[in-house]
Amino acid sequence: MTFYSATIDGTPVTGEADFAVLDPATGELAGRAPNMGGAELDRAVEAARAAFPAWSARSDEDLQRICAAVTSRIEEHANELANIITREQGKPLNGLGSRWEIGGAIAWAGYTTALSVQVKVLQDNSEGRVELHRKPIGVVGSITPWNFPVMIAIWHVMPALRTGNTVVIKPSPLTPLSTLRLVEIVNEVLPPGVLNVVTSDDKSFNLGAAMAAHPRINKIVFTGSSATGQKVMQSAAGNIKRLTLELGGNDAGIVLPDADPKAIAEGLFWGAFINNGQTCAALKRLYVHDSIHDAVCEALVDYARTIPVGNGMEETSVLGPVQNSMQFDKVSRLVADATTRGKVLLGGAPGEGLFYPPTIVSGLTNGDPLVYEEQFGPALPVIRYHDVEEAITLANDSANGLGGSVWSSDIAAAKAVASRMACGSVWINKHGAIQPNVPFGGVKSSGLGVEFGEEGLLEYTDIQVVFS
Repeated sequence: MTFYSATIDGTPVTGEADFAVLDPATGELAGRAPNMGGAELDRAVEAARAAFPAWSARSDEDLQRICAAVTSRIEEHANELANIITREQGKPLNGLGSRWEIGGAIAWAGYTTALSVQVKVLQDNSEGRVELHRKPIGVVGSITPWNFPVMIAIWHVMPALRTGNTVVIKPSPLTPLSTLRLVEIVNEVLPPGVLNVVTSDDKSFNLGAAMAAHPRINKIVFTGSSATGQKVMQSAAGNIKRLTLELGGNDAGIVLPDADPKAIAEGLFWGAFINNGQTCAALKRLYVHDSIHDAVCEALVDYARTIPVGNGMEETSVLGPVQNSMQFDKVSRLVADATTRGKVLLGGAPGEGLFYPPTIVSGLTNGDPLVYEEQFGPALPVIRYHDVEEAITLANDSANGLGGSVWSSDIAAAKAVASRMACGSVWINKHGAIQPNVPFGGVKSSGLGVEFGEEGLLEYTDIQVVFS
């Protein structure tokens, strides 16, 4: 059994109590994490505040140099971190699993490090000079989910550090171990207090809610459900915190009648089932034209049958278990209901423990729970439509608007449909292909603000205009 310490002001902290983190593939103990409360949170926030003046005063070149060192430290510990992720999150080491997640984290860290915020001259003439400066906000509170514990931590932390902010991060109680180790590793090259991590089981004390309401945290960046995002917004109102919220998605894909079913089957599968469907921007509703509906279903099922599901520590596994019992129960409930309304083409029955097979269901409509609710698991509803106008209406009939996709042999026709989809990102003949140089964020209930690229970097700054 391994105990993982928190890090506050550059020092390991254990706290008075701890909690167990279980391996979802086996139910065995993956490790133990500190169970912290308000006192530890206050210590972390004060450490970040104390570190802020010196950190924010560093030159752009110095910040870039230290962020590059952070990236190098992550790369040096890539295999260790990947193994921790698999133990606590369940995703396989192999394929689009934990090694891929760490690779993504390194890519994002490196790209963000290379960015730079420059002074923008708005006016320089006989009437005077006006400059727009970007200044760090202060202490950033990061609240991360359980589906990509290291990669999303990097999405939050690196732009904050790169722009001169200090950070207190709180990972999900379901997957805190990799984040605890990540912060410990990078503190070897960061000044004390610049990056702090606190953990709790969120039962005796809701650490995330306390962070959102904390008067000495200046910004919250949160990735999670829309319902929790609303609570974060309410709690953040007390000191007018800056917010970046990447919230739930119920992404729709539209397959146009000219698409080649066999050619798109692999892309459709991974758009829906990456990370076992436990991805905000996964394909969660698939609308297929009546003329090729059956052929698409057949090709999709044929491909899905080839995917091995098993313990993520086994190199042969391509998909692992659902991460936790609450999510497993939700997927089971939605699929059980769907079996009474439509036709199960593949899967449809829970496996042992938290394993749930890739499940594909046809014959559903927009009012059915598996279509209407975000399943966040390995189950995909395929909905038949008769004309493109109908498909666009059905796809946009959601409170969410994170991502969407259009599948077609005619790129121009696909782009025309894409432009009418009510979501922040639309992909053609693929789904969920995010990049560190491309802004990512949702509309409607799927979020506030953007991440990635220069636009995401600027979310961690306040504007100051200087007249001279």
